[in-house]
Amino acid sequence: MATTTSATPPPIVLVPGYWLGAWVWDAVVARLAERGLDATALTLPGLAPGATRAGVRFADHVAHVAEHVPPGRGTVLVAHSGAGAVATAVADRAPDALARVVYVDSGPVADGHVPDADLPADQVDVPFPGLEALGEQGASPEGLTAADRSRLETLAVPHPAGAVRDRVALHDARRDAVPTTLVCCSIPSATVRELAGSGEGMFAPVAALTDLTLVDLPTGHWPMLSRPVDLADLIAAEATRGS
Repeated sequence: MATTTSATPPPIVLVPGYWLGAWVWDAVVARLAERGLDATALTLPGLAPGATRAGVRFADHVAHVAEHVPPGRGTVLVAHSGAGAVATAVADRAPDALARVVYVDSGPVADGHVPDADLPADQVDVPFPGLEALGEQGASPEGLTAADRSRLETLAVPHPAGAVRDRVALHDARRDAVPTTLVCCSIPSATVRELAGSGEGMFAPVAALTDLTLVDLPTGHWPMLSRPVDLADLIAAEATRGS
């Protein structure tokens, strides 16, 4: 994998989960800048306000992130929630360009994974279901203030259906050797280890990672809002690990 030195902190690329744009990382980016780190938050294709979502595919999201992961710079790729599939695909596509992948309340996926196989072929987008509905599905809003909740509900946009209906195709097993950190928010790290060890469904790909660190950050599903300083400091520590 690409390496960095203490004289040159690695660039950090932050990818938001479903329905969100770069704005959700604002406080994290600001804190990382205070620490002298170069962080760029992305808005994936189809996720900008008013953007066209018809025709946007999973490959478009992967290509967009890959464009911000140049070879030789040892980029630290940070992915939240559903963007874990995108980060896995980027690591598969360019394992030597990454110094580390940090999954925030997220994780890697397996070859053949389809985020939402039940979406009709003619559905253009997936509307934001609201925090209450997401909470019922296990995405805890713990730690969010009233202002945080309002901002999420106001700024979230429909997610391109093509980006979650496509099958994830992986080809390069070297992705599993990229140093990886799982930031465990909704599910404690001990539980993640147990589930990964048992080969349970969505956690099975975690067991294949050969350089894995698990860090607990107890809060809800959106730590970039509920604990932005703590999350930024954690990302900074993982980004500069060994430098």
